[in-house]
Amino acid sequence: MVYILLDTLSYLQDYHKPNTLKMIAKGGYIYFVSNKSRTVLYLGVTANLYTRIWQHKNNQGSAFTKKYKCHDLLYYEFYDSIEAAIQREKQLKKWRRSWKDEMIQKFNPRWEDLFSKVEEFQ
Repeated sequence: MVYILLDTLSYLQDYHKPNTLKMIAKGGYIYFVSNKSRTVLYLGVTANLYTRIWQHKNNQGSAFTKKYKCHDLLYYEFYDSIEAAIQREKQLKKWRRSWKDEMIQKFNPRWEDLFSKVEEFQ
């Protein structure tokens, strides 16, 4: 729940910056980031995927991702509303790690960092 609030606050702060207003799509994303060895997964929700992942890469906004060096974006889904994204995040938090791994494997078979693919979202 704390992570949701941080992502939402980040979104609200970015929303008021004139040059980012056009970058923010309505809706929300759920996403997984991981460390280099792929031993730790972090599940988050945000309204601005590019900005949030940039924050993770720069050790901002999440003590967990900073501590465990979860900087690589492995997976994301878009939802028409932030509420729907939050509901999906709650569902996925109950999943076993093996189910999450399988979902990531289907979406991103090489488990590569997808940050460069979401740069167009900015």
